[in-house]
Amino acid sequence: MTTKHTVVVTGIGAISPLAATAPATWDALLAGESGITAIEEDWVERYDLPVHFAGQARRFIGDQLTRQEVKRLDPGSQLALIAAREAWSDAGIDEEAVVPERLIVDWATGIGGVNTLLDAWDTLRERGPRRMLPMTVPMLMANGPAAAIEMAFGARGGARTYISACASSTESLVEAYRHVATGDADIVIAGGSEAALHPMPLGAFAAMQALSRRNDDPATASRPYDVTRDGFVLGDGAAALILETKEHAEARGARIYAEVAGGGITSDAFHITAPDPEGSAAARAVIQALEHAGAAREDVVHVNAHATSTPVGDVAEYHAMRRVFGEHLDGIAVSATKASTGHLLGGAGAIEAVFTVLALANRVAPPTINLTEQDPEIVMDVVREPRTLGDGDLLAISNSFGFGGHNAVVAFRTV
Repeated sequence: MTTKHTVVVTGIGAISPLAATAPATWDALLAGESGITAIEEDWVERYDLPVHFAGQARRFIGDQLTRQEVKRLDPGSQLALIAAREAWSDAGIDEEAVVPERLIVDWATGIGGVNTLLDAWDTLRERGPRRMLPMTVPMLMANGPAAAIEMAFGARGGARTYISACASSTESLVEAYRHVATGDADIVIAGGSEAALHPMPLGAFAAMQALSRRNDDPATASRPYDVTRDGFVLGDGAAALILETKEHAEARGARIYAEVAGGGITSDAFHITAPDPEGSAAARAVIQALEHAGAAREDVVHVNAHATSTPVGDVAEYHAMRRVFGEHLDGIAVSATKASTGHLLGGAGAIEAVFTVLALANRVAPPTINLTEQDPEIVMDVVREPRTLGDGDLLAISNSFGFGGHNAVVAFRTV
């Protein structure tokens, strides 16, 4: 890829299981809070689900949306629009100065409008086709969130949707980086969203033995790297980042959080759900990101790990990182923030990119909660309390890996 422009982050937005905005989410993360709570829906008992808790961002949806938007958008699109609007406002962009043909949306979801789809099936089965909502198809489309954002901001440069399971929104950020770096866009609204809290996905993930079953203590259920980890915690939420060319941002006097230094995307070609235990393709994604950044492995000071709290996945990611960094891994501050948020699936990479950007902007690595006894097979410096990252130029990466063998990594640098 021939790059023409330096790419920077000028705006961030998030609605997460921790809080309704990006700053409040960051503050809660640094405070060591958990966003995992019991599900207060009657369907938990009705279907005798084995898992009774999740990370529930939808509890923070309030007056951010109009009545029509709530009625016409799937919950995943609602979350996406809230996060995108916050990021756009945070970036301080004058809409009158935006060239619509130079504005792109790169968005992601892992599953799409699953609540709409399954609710529509219930309506069809119980009440017949005449009672189905006319907006059912637009609401359930996986590209619904990207379309909602595109229309809200008048983006005419393209609105793309990336669906690569849990790597989806990191892929969207890598592609957004490419669109800005190569000159295809002045501004990209990038990120991801997910709203899969419904009895069917919850039951299906439980049937795979993928979810934690700590129903007695939800707040400590997500525990990456701990010897007692027993699966991930399903979460919903969304996060957005505004990417611009550096010259475009500087010309309008924008605040710059960090530089997007590079990105990498690879695939395992190994198994539909299990990661390659050797981690070779995952390692190659990290190396690609560093090569695009023009950086050495020794330049990395912080990693926001994928770290879902599954017995197999956490070890596989560790082996991939050890493969890349060797002994230098011992000196890298590693944060596993899904311990606080749960796993947002297609929104995970985006919110973890927001955390990585804020870690660099504030020069502090966020903590990994619920880690009481670290797995002896995972020999890394896992951050357990907020930690200062130091002075000078800093480089950090955020990892995402998804079912289907998808690997995506994005690198950020201080400015």
